[in-house]
Amino acid sequence: MDNPEFILKDTFGYDSFRPLQKDVIENVLAHRDTLAVMPTGGGKSLCYQIPSLIFEGLTVVISPLISLMKDQVEQLRAFGVPSVFLNSSLSPQEYQENMDYVKRGEVKLLYVAPETLLTPRILSLLSGLRVDLLTIDEAHCISEWGHDFRPEYRQIVEIRKKFPNAVCMALTATATSRVRQDIRQTLKFTSTNEFIASFNRENLFIEVIPKQDPTRQVMEIIDRYKDQSGIIYCFSRRQVDDLSAYLGSKGYSVRPYHAGLEDADRRRNQEAFIRDDVQIIVATIAFGMGINKPNVRFVIHHDLPKSIEGYYQEIGRAGRDGLPAHCVLLYSYADVSKLNYFIGQKEGDEKRVAIEHLNAIVRYAEDEHNCRRKPLLNYFGETYTDKNCSNCDNCNSAPTPLTDITVPAQKFLSCVKRADEKFGAGHIVDILLGSKNEKVLRWGHDKLSTHGIGGELTRKQWMHLARQLLSMGYLKQEGEYHTLSLTNKALETLRKRESIFGVMQEAERIKKADGKKKAAELEYHRGLFAILRQKRKDMADEAGIPPYVIFPDRTLMEMAAYFPQSQESLLKISGVGQVKARQYGEAFLEVIREFSASHEINEKPRESHRDKSDSGRRYVLVGELYNGGETVQSLMARYQVTTQTILDHLARFAMAGNTLRKGSDLEGLTSVSGEQTQAVFAVFDEIGTAMLKPVFDKMDGMLSYDDLKVLRLLYLSANQE
Repeated sequence: MDNPEFILKDTFGYDSFRPLQKDVIENVLAHRDTLAVMPTGGGKSLCYQIPSLIFEGLTVVISPLISLMKDQVEQLRAFGVPSVFLNSSLSPQEYQENMDYVKRGEVKLLYVAPETLLTPRILSLLSGLRVDLLTIDEAHCISEWGHDFRPEYRQIVEIRKKFPNAVCMALTATATSRVRQDIRQTLKFTSTNEFIASFNRENLFIEVIPKQDPTRQVMEIIDRYKDQSGIIYCFSRRQVDDLSAYLGSKGYSVRPYHAGLEDADRRRNQEAFIRDDVQIIVATIAFGMGINKPNVRFVIHHDLPKSIEGYYQEIGRAGRDGLPAHCVLLYSYADVSKLNYFIGQKEGDEKRVAIEHLNAIVRYAEDEHNCRRKPLLNYFGETYTDKNCSNCDNCNSAPTPLTDITVPAQKFLSCVKRADEKFGAGHIVDILLGSKNEKVLRWGHDKLSTHGIGGELTRKQWMHLARQLLSMGYLKQEGEYHTLSLTNKALETLRKRESIFGVMQEAERIKKADGKKKAAELEYHRGLFAILRQKRKDMADEAGIPPYVIFPDRTLMEMAAYFPQSQESLLKISGVGQVKARQYGEAFLEVIREFSASHEINEKPRESHRDKSDSGRRYVLVGELYNGGETVQSLMARYQVTTQTILDHLARFAMAGNTLRKGSDLEGLTSVSGEQTQAVFAVFDEIGTAMLKPVFDKMDGMLSYDDLKVLRLLYLSANQE
């Protein structure tokens, strides 16, 4: 049992480690203090759970969340790992029983809150034991620069002195470089033992939608995920109560969650959600940190979060099982004003930090052109280099043709300069529209040459233009009042009278229906999956545990894809270890065998199907079928996808070196003239076919991406060996 790979498979049922897990585990096993920053759903828990089974002594896990302790212990016990927690949710008798288990050495992991660990009672208990690993979960709580600072976490360093032989591990999902530095300094870590996984959650589709009719918009999203779990975050307790009551009146399975509820009601609602008795939780940000529910399929932000860190952590509660999930932020400037009002009540550093956080989330929400992942990951110090993530609203939008916006841009920039770069966008727009409100008159801005020169655009159009100039780097925005000033780029552009291209007015952008997923999706039998879910629910209710403690959705999907008929085959399914196979295996095999017999389905060997599901190999199948005579239209019908998806598969097939059939059906998909076709072919000759954005730019946006995809295929088929 001293081999991490063996424990991973035998105990937890997984074939391979996720990124950085093995590196972190080996560092801990070498008795080196370790800081690991890994995204929610990235497998942080295994980084201390596996070493705990290898170390001879006790592993103490410090967590601020009572519900998370209970959740983790339930899951570990299901895997056959002896674990207990000590916190205020236990009765005096249960508390003493758990202490006795620890004292007798019958436990490998002990979960405690920081304030519990600091009590003489617990320190006395641990003083007579061998503590090999001290794990600090949610370590960002140590830092005053984090979004969830907790003073008691600062005292953990004193605990380290009482256990000098224990290796110390700090874990968090959200930490900027400043927060990481604070954690290292507080815990006396060296930077060489810091492991930072990518913050990119590829399986999350990230979307920002203008908030217009939020209740209707929320219901439209919920209706896409029938019988699937989701969380809706609201700004205030009253909004939570109102929205949950309204949704309940419309027949949705929903419960509220916020700090104003009685503890018993809050626990009851959370437990109902965890156990799949309730589909939706409407909550303030008080909800979710202690939840390890893996099958949350959507997270909706009804209101603007206070910071990018909080937003990232909240959307991180979706899709923890690695399967596709949808994250929607409903955005309006009214929410910004509301948050600004509350920030105005703060003072000093607290106010300054809150303004910085708000400005960052506003810039993120208002960026309509760049991949959502870029600013999100940049905030945490990670550079996202992909041109197109294929899994956010901006990357999946048909690009809006750019127009010459030089004149209105010059007016706006000139007005900012003439107002001495001391005002926000709203005041600049007032000047351009010729307003004579109190503020304009008080500052004498009705006398400026730019006063009233912007009547050709509406206020909404001017504000949209301001956001573009910010995102394009012509303006910068700073301070409590979002003051605008010109960048060197803007000054140079004005001096040289260079043209500026952008989008003249807000337009509804067409979203691609398929929203290509990066997470591989198994082709599994939906009917069997539904039966297995019900079986899991019945067994979980009988045992008094959440359904996913038995098996996560991903495991049931694999069962419904490969139809295992024996214990040996079941152990090949991801998430099925030896203990779970013994405890639950036969019950699920019985269901699968009965279903297979009645539907005349044979077991499918997992090796031949594994990860062949969709995104990795489908382009080969599409290319071969096309070469065999199928048309783009027939392939669309076969796979139930859009034209663009088939064109993407065919392009990938051709660029992999495969010959592509020349078909007249391709030429029928575009009405581009012969002259324009040759011009595009000349650009392909010059810069290649791998990326279409440079071609789009080279053609000055005259052709749509849809046309360029067709022309790329025609070019590839005409120039193949």
